[in-house]
Amino acid sequence: MATQAPTEREGLASNVARLARLLESDSFPTGERARLKRLRPTAPPPLSFYRFALKYLPEDWDRHLERQRDWITIVAGMAIMSPFIHDPKSPLGTVLGQERYSEARLERLLAAEGDVLRTLALRVCRFLAAKGRAFNWPDMASLLLSRGDPRRQAQERIARDYYRQIELAEIQDKAQ
Repeated sequence: MATQAPTEREGLASNVARLARLLESDSFPTGERARLKRLRPTAPPPLSFYRFALKYLPEDWDRHLERQRDWITIVAGMAIMSPFIHDPKSPLGTVLGQERYSEARLERLLAAEGDVLRTLALRVCRFLAAKGRAFNWPDMASLLLSRGDPRRQAQERIARDYYRQIELAEIQDKAQ
């Protein structure tokens, strides 16, 4: 029986879940995690990041500068959220809706590109870290790493999940 090659999203989901398990692990060095939290996508990464990247990131993580900055954002965001990083059953949009994340902020996040998107993504991570809420990281990774139609699909998925959650919360509020 022939097996199908994983789709790009499935491959990304697998890589992101592996990274999250690593960064959530009690055995991951605390000092290393602290250094990763301080990464900034617009600044050259410290040498310790390259050691981490070569060991744990996909082979093409540094294919070009934009992709490198996106992966730096993903790693920094996960480190910020530790120990509650990845929950595959909690879509990003749903979690943002449950935590009453501002619609205006979500709109800016979904419309942003480049360094603005990366900055806003890290703000989302800080917001959810403060709430102790993990989410399905492939949603954020797709938003950062995808271009064209796949990125548009990621934006739509996050927005759809957000508004479904907001609508559900409004129905529950009316019922009380």
